[in-house]
Amino acid sequence: MTTRTAGALCALLLCAPMGAAGLTLETALARTVEKNPAIRQAKARLEEAAGRRIVLRAPSLPNAGIGIFGGLQGGKRAGEDQTQPFAFGQGLLTQPLFYAGIPAMYRRGNIEVLLAQQRLNMALTEQLHTARVAFYTAAYNDSLQALAETQRQRLATNAATQSDRYQAGTADRAAVTVARLLEYDVKPRVEQSRRLGSGALLKLAETMGEDLGPGGQLPRVDGGLQFAPVHVNADTETSRAVAERPDLQIARLLVRAAEEDQRIIEAAYYPAINATISGTYIPVSEIRRGSEGSARRSDDIISSEARAGAAYTWRVVDNGRVRGAATRQRAVREINELVLARLEANVPRELTRIQNSLRALQARHDALTKASSVAQLAVTDVQNSLAEGLSSQLEYRTAESSFLESTAGVLTVAFEQQIALAEWDRATGRYLQFFNEPSG
Repeated sequence: MTTRTAGALCALLLCAPMGAAGLTLETALARTVEKNPAIRQAKARLEEAAGRRIVLRAPSLPNAGIGIFGGLQGGKRAGEDQTQPFAFGQGLLTQPLFYAGIPAMYRRGNIEVLLAQQRLNMALTEQLHTARVAFYTAAYNDSLQALAETQRQRLATNAATQSDRYQAGTADRAAVTVARLLEYDVKPRVEQSRRLGSGALLKLAETMGEDLGPGGQLPRVDGGLQFAPVHVNADTETSRAVAERPDLQIARLLVRAAEEDQRIIEAAYYPAINATISGTYIPVSEIRRGSEGSARRSDDIISSEARAGAAYTWRVVDNGRVRGAATRQRAVREINELVLARLEANVPRELTRIQNSLRALQARHDALTKASSVAQLAVTDVQNSLAEGLSSQLEYRTAESSFLESTAGVLTVAFEQQIALAEWDRATGRYLQFFNEPSG
């Protein structure tokens, strides 16, 4: 069996690591390949498929059987012992010489192994994609949590400043109350980001096959999200996706498997010829069987013998049994062909959708980046004016909210871009390469 080695993942856009103890995306994907339960189960099923291939090839191989019989013979007879042992052996060997279903059985066995390989590819693709999305989700919520925590600290500083101004008599009590409410209003955002991030880390640990029992610790992602311009072309990638996506590979193999199953069923229309060799071995002589009507006593003597020949069978009338089974299998093949055609037709539409999403994200990122810069300047101006008593808490709250929304929007766009790129890799079959057909 010839194979192509698994290909590398496409380039992943990550910013600089935040700590040596964290978990990088490359490490998470490597652990997923090594320890994920679904991937390990798919690998084990490769051996099961190899066993099914042997079973499918079995009708073309020789079939041999040996039987040994023995016992004790008793009774009274002149010149012989009253009790004596006896034994003899028989053997049978059959070898198919002609059976129309044998070539289809060999091809069907190869397809069975190919299906197991492509199901392994499918499991790898799905689990790596799940781990990648969970990693990005955890990094995204960590960034949101850090952003909200930074804003909370800034609002806490503002509340302390207003409290000092109140103590100095330059601000009223309402300003202090509003400042503290602004600080408390951010805390739910921090907790929500922490909760969502913990859920993503739990999913990541589960996908990596980590121990989640008592005493188990969730990983901490190392790396953040960074937006970068990306250019993709759905037209040029469609042919690659159609050729290499594991779900399409499986659909094609199912069509071929149904076709070979139909040929195996239709093989019953044709005769079958088997070569047979049989023999009987008797270790002693002068063993006689009961009289078979011959006038000569020597005709009743049993001795060792061997026979060879050919057996020919042909089912002439099947009462519709073979035809009905073949018709049913043909319907299965046609259904599989329709499913394959639908999946292949969806590929260009899916790639075009992702391409348009990436272009829209680029436009959103440009707009939100400008808005974030303007909002940051507005916060600085309002904060300085508020410290001098020239701005109200309402203006400060509006400026802070605008800055938080625009900055969080930039992070959201970076997150959505990474998710879209992950979807693009899965839609084009870039997570890994595929096996070639076995040659034997």
